[in-house]
This record gives sequence, C-alpha cells and structure tokens, in this order.
Amino acid sequence: MKGKKIMTVLAWALCLAAGVQAQQTEVIAHRGYWKTEGSAQNSLTALVKADGIGCYGSEFDVWLTADDRLVVNHDTKFKGVTPEEATERVCTSVVLDNGEQLPTLKQYLQIGKALKTKLVLEFKVSKLSEERQTLGVEKIVALVKEMGLEERTEYIAFSLHATKEFIRLAPKGTPVYYLNGDLSPQALKEIGAAGPDYHHSVFKKNPTWIKQCHDLGMKVNAWTVNDAETMQWLIREQADFITTNEPELLQQVISEEKKK
Repeated sequence: MKGKKIMTVLAWALCLAAGVQAQQTEVIAHRGYWKTEGSAQNSLTALVKADGIGCYGSEFDVWLTADDRLVVNHDTKFKGVTPEEATERVCTSVVLDNGEQLPTLKQYLQIGKALKTKLVLEFKVSKLSEERQTLGVEKIVALVKEMGLEERTEYIAFSLHATKEFIRLAPKGTPVYYLNGDLSPQALKEIGAAGPDYHHSVFKKNPTWIKQCHDLGMKVNAWTVNDAETMQWLIREQADFITTNEPELLQQVISEEKKK
C-alpha cells in the first residue's frame, strides 16, 4: 500500500512538472528572424531563419493590394510603394534589403509548409473599409486552407473588425489575437478571441490582466520586447508568448529564468 502511495505521489509530481513545462514562455520572431546575416524584415529568409533557431512562431504582415492580391510586408509605404494602392506586380517588383523580391503571401506560405514554426499572420488594414477588410480576411483564410496550413497559422490584427472576421471565418479553435490594447480580458473573451497580443506597456499599466486572461482560459502575447529586463518581467508574470526582434536573446533569458 505504501508503495502505491509513493507511485501516486511521483505520478502527480511528474504531471505537475509537465504542466509547468507546458507553461513556458514561447518565442515569436517579429517579422521573422531578420537581425542576422543575409536576412531582411518579412523576407523568406527571415522565416527560414526563425524556424532554424527553433522559434515557436514567426510573425509577418500581409496587405491586400489594389488588385485584390495578398503580399507580405510591414510598412504602409515601403520604398516608394503603398501596397493598398498598388498592384501585386508593382509590390513584388520591390527589392528587399537582402536582395529578395517582396513576396506574395502564397510564396511565403509555400516556404512555410516545409518548416515547423507557427505562422503568425498580421493583416494590415491602414485605410481599408470594413468591406475590403472582410474581403482580405476571406482571401487569407481561403489561401491558408488551400495550402494546408490551417493548423499552423494564427491570426492577429489591430482592427477589431478584422479580428472578429478572422474569428468568424477561420476554423473553430484557430488562435486569433487582438493587438490594439484597448479591450479588457473579459471583452476579448466575449468576442471569442484567443487572448490579447498587446504592447508590453499595456500589461505594465494593467498588471492583473495576464492572470485574468489565464483565469478565463485565454493566452497572452506581448510585443515588441527587445530588452532582457522586460523579457524577465513578462516571463515571471507567465506571459505565454513574447514577440521580439531579438529571438536569440529571448531564448537565452528564458533558459536563465528556468534555472532560477
């Protein structure tokens, strides 16, 4: 009987340890791992390099062009081209800082299929009407399905309308996070979001929000965190994900925090 009790206690301890392991903060490379040789923001190389160092996810940005195509880039205007006002052909003629052409979303997803990292897709909607936001979401969700990447793709957006459309149109259970920082954990739960993906300063101003999200069954991401001190604070507060331009630094900080 005593042996059975010991085995039960050991099994419980192992389960607890597994639970703690599962709660470890994960690394998301902001615009891919671009601060390394041969890479550039939102390039195909940045995606491959984020996967190469074992990041949980690689964040990237998608625009709906004037001719209703999807391209990958961050800036509202990049090297003289405004994606929302330009055609796909004009956008993809732009050369990135590492010599690659600005990619289409399909090209980006094709590379992603051979990798393991999660694809954290941000839909940019600088001047889009709600109607065109819906069109963009429809096209994104359809392409992700066509490419067989529904289980590997997560969605984020500053636009509340786009966020709600991803929740409505993506397969049930797909992680969709809201970026703008103006909704409470309870409000996010009510619209069906997976949780907040807020600037780290929002959590500093609302220090109970991370726990509230966890109590509501949601996860928490913080962006864009590039210094060790803020990384440490978020890890100790049990943020699920941290988005960073310094993924190797974050990996090192996580490793050091685990040893404490």
